[in-house]
Order: sequence, then structure tokens, then C-alpha cells
Amino acid sequence: MTITAKQSPISFVDLGAQYATIEEEISVAINRVLKKGDFILGEDVRLFEEEFAAFCTARYAVGVDSGTSAIELALRAYDIGAGDEVITAANTFIATALAISYTGAKVVLVDADPHTFNIDVHQIEAAITSRTRAIIPVHLYGQPADMDPILEIARRHNLIVIEDACQAHGALYKGKRTGTIGDAAAFSFYPGKNLGAYGDGGMVVTNDEAIYRKLNLLRNYGQSRKYYHEIQGFNRRLDTLQAAVLRVKLRYLDGWNEARRAHAQQYNDLLQESSVTTPEVPAYATPVWHLYVIRSEKRDGLRTYLAEQGISAIMHYPTPIHLQPAYAELGYRSGDFPVTERFSDQVLSLPMYAELTDEQIAQVVRSVREFDQQKVLVV
Repeated sequence: MTITAKQSPISFVDLGAQYATIEEEISVAINRVLKKGDFILGEDVRLFEEEFAAFCTARYAVGVDSGTSAIELALRAYDIGAGDEVITAANTFIATALAISYTGAKVVLVDADPHTFNIDVHQIEAAITSRTRAIIPVHLYGQPADMDPILEIARRHNLIVIEDACQAHGALYKGKRTGTIGDAAAFSFYPGKNLGAYGDGGMVVTNDEAIYRKLNLLRNYGQSRKYYHEIQGFNRRLDTLQAAVLRVKLRYLDGWNEARRAHAQQYNDLLQESSVTTPEVPAYATPVWHLYVIRSEKRDGLRTYLAEQGISAIMHYPTPIHLQPAYAELGYRSGDFPVTERFSDQVLSLPMYAELTDEQIAQVVRSVREFDQQKVLVV
């Protein structure tokens, strides 16, 4: 692929480009719900749950209102709450930690692996105490965490494993879909995700029938039938309109993920001689590239330069959880998670979506190289 000189603005993600390819199907799906009027836990919710479970090769799926709720309700379904501890990655989005906190359990963080940037499996066991009940590995950026050693640790210590697959719809670990490797898994359908709704939405996936039944109670006021409440539940239901949209999109997800993989390979190839560090992919992983994240020693300058060229790039996530005021109570300090802290100053997510063109990728890469040359000239 030849890098040309043409310049045009490039969005970080272009949801309109995706919509243009499925507009008619989306209209049919929404109109069907509007005519039927089953807006709460309607037929499309049930059908989408069945279809998404099949996509993940799982027995059950329960639609909820967000990925955060999916994590929280999965924990609650296993009776995890006050007095318990839950281990997760220090470099995840804060929603993972918030979901743990909502149950009353304590968040315990583990640093990132310097190669994959997923949770460092070699540091998990040292974080386990007598109060530890669960581990939540995060498939960050759409790349699966190394699940086998995590499951081995969990088995030794009788712990629950809940996958945070909110960025990993369709990703593979050793050929197996994420979402069916642990005891349960949480997915988010935030609009910018590989499988995104036109609003908030989430899903819990499990093979455990008892957990499935409890999740159905938890998301809908604890009722097994109308006005009969077996437990104290919540109002965390997936909207029928969103389910109808997601059913349409699910049919295209594998193709969209393949397009993202091709884009990531193009980025990798073209950025080889640049100053940035491209992502590493271990042999066990087949990512879906929800985010394409590079590292740069001059991250802030590069981001500014890209913006000047009309290219939108985003930092995921510039302030780690343990340094956020919201989690000062945990007592962590600067230096406790050196890999997470170092990378938080370096990571930059480049434009990534299925409809991205070769020319747009070339333009992004050219701008990165121009920034490199600009640095040379300044020196």
C-alpha cells in the first residue's frame, strides 16, 4: 500500500459510516418494535439473548442496561458483596472497579503485563487474601487476557472468575470465544463498541443455570412473575429497541471484526519504522481490536500534532484507577503499579473502526512519520 499525500479529517470512530450500510435493516427492526409495543423485556430481548449466547457458544445470556451492570450483577449472582475482595486489573476503565464497589466488595488491583498490557498473571496470587472471592480479568482493547493460568489460580483458591469482555465481542483465546472461559462474563453494548447499541446496553453470559435464573431476578426487581418478588432486585433491563438494533448488528459482527484485524495489520506494517511501539499479540490471542493502542514517549505532542492534521486520537486511560480521587480510600500510591503508570503516560488510541479505509490508515501513519521527522528537525 502506497502512502499518498491527500489529507482529510479522520474521526476516531465513525458510527455514521456503519449505519449507512445497515440503515434499512435498522429501520425495519425498530419499526417492528414500535408496532408491537413490547418495549420492556420484549420478544427482541429474548431472541437477542438466545442469538448472543449462541454467538459466544454459551448456554445462557441475560440482557441488562450496561456493561457496568453486567459486571455488578454477575458478582451479586455469586453472592459477592460486603466483606469480600475482588481482584482486577489496575489499568482497566474505572467501570470495572465501580461495579465491584457497587456490591460493597473491596477492589484489589494488580499491575499490567508489560507485553500484552492485560493483567499480569504472575502477580495475581500475591494479591489473594482470605477475603478474596473473585478475579475479574479484563480483555483490554479487545485482546484476551491469558486465561489458563488465571483459571488455575482460581481453582487452587476456590475463586470465581468473571471475564470483563466489554471490549472483546468475538475475540478468541486459544480458539475459544471470550465470554465462555470463566464462570460468567460481562459485555457492554456502548455505541462505540464492536457490537454497539444506539444507547447503553449490556449482557451477562454464563453456562450455569442457577446463575442464569438469579440474574433474571436481579435485573427485574427480583420478580419471577409480575408483582411476585423473590429477592431484592434492581431495574437493570436491556431495552427492547436496543435489542432489536443489536440483533441486526450481530449478523455483521464477525465481518466487522475481520475488517478491524486487517486494519490493525496495516497499521503494524506501516508503523514498523516509526518511533511508536505497536501492540504485541501473544500466540494464544485472536484480538478484535476494539482499540488500536500504540505507545509513544512523546504521546501528548503526537496527539496534538495528529489533531492539527484533522486526525482524532484518544488516550485510554490517562489516569489509572489507583490514582483517581474516587479510589483514594484504597490506599494505593504513585509507584505501586509501575507498568500501568508508565504506560498511562504513553498510550494513544488511533482511529479504528470496520469502515476505515486504506487511504485513511495511510494518512494516519504519514502524520505519525511527519511528527517523527519534525522531532528530528527540532533537535
